[in-house]
Amino acid sequence: MTLKETILSALPEGGNLNACFTCGICASGCPASGLDDMDPRKFLRMLVMEQQTRVLSSNWVWMCTTCNRCVHVCPMKIDIPGLVLLVRSLWPKDKRPRGIVEYCRQAREQDSCAAIDLSDERFFSTTRAVTARVKKTSPQFKGLSVPIDKKGATFFLNQSSEMLMTDPMEMAVLWKILHLAGADWTYGSKGWAAENYCMFLA
Repeated sequence: MTLKETILSALPEGGNLNACFTCGICASGCPASGLDDMDPRKFLRMLVMEQQTRVLSSNWVWMCTTCNRCVHVCPMKIDIPGLVLLVRSLWPKDKRPRGIVEYCRQAREQDSCAAIDLSDERFFSTTRAVTARVKKTSPQFKGLSVPIDKKGATFFLNQSSEMLMTDPMEMAVLWKILHLAGADWTYGSKGWAAENYCMFLA
C-alpha cells in the first residue's frame, strides 16, 4: 500500500488531502513554517504527489507542534496535524528522533506515563482539590465533575504533568469548556499523563 493509500484509508475523507488549492494561508501562521525548508503547504503537496521517501525522511514532521492553526485558517479544513501524526507513526522506529523516543520510553516506564515523576495519588488528590475549589468559587460550575476511568467515554483526556506541578488551577480551564460543551470525557487512572507519548510519537 502506498503512503497516499494509507492516508486515504486511515483518515476520514483522507484528511481532505485532495482539496488543497495551495493558497498558502496555512504556512503564514505556522510556527514551524520555514524550518527544514518546509511548511504545511509543501508537506501536503509532497503527500499528494506521493513523494513517500521525502515525506518519511523530512525532519519537519517532528518540528510541527500540531497547534491546529493551519486547520482553523484553511478554507478547505484540511487536517494537516492529523496527517503529520499519521506520518510520524509510519516512520521506522530506528529513524525517529532519539531524544524524543528516549523521553517517551522513560515516561512509559511508569503507569502515569508522565514526563515528570509524579505519583498517581498526587494526580488524584490535586484533581479533587482543584474540582472542589472551582465549585466553591464559581457557582455556575457546581455540577462540574472530573471523571476518571469512565467506561465508554467519547474522549480520553491526557494531562500535562508539568501543569500539575506548576499551576494546577489551569487544568480547570479545559474542564470548564468540556462541561459547558456537554462533552463525554474521562481521564484514565493509568496513562493519565502520556503527554509526550501522545504528542510526539502519535
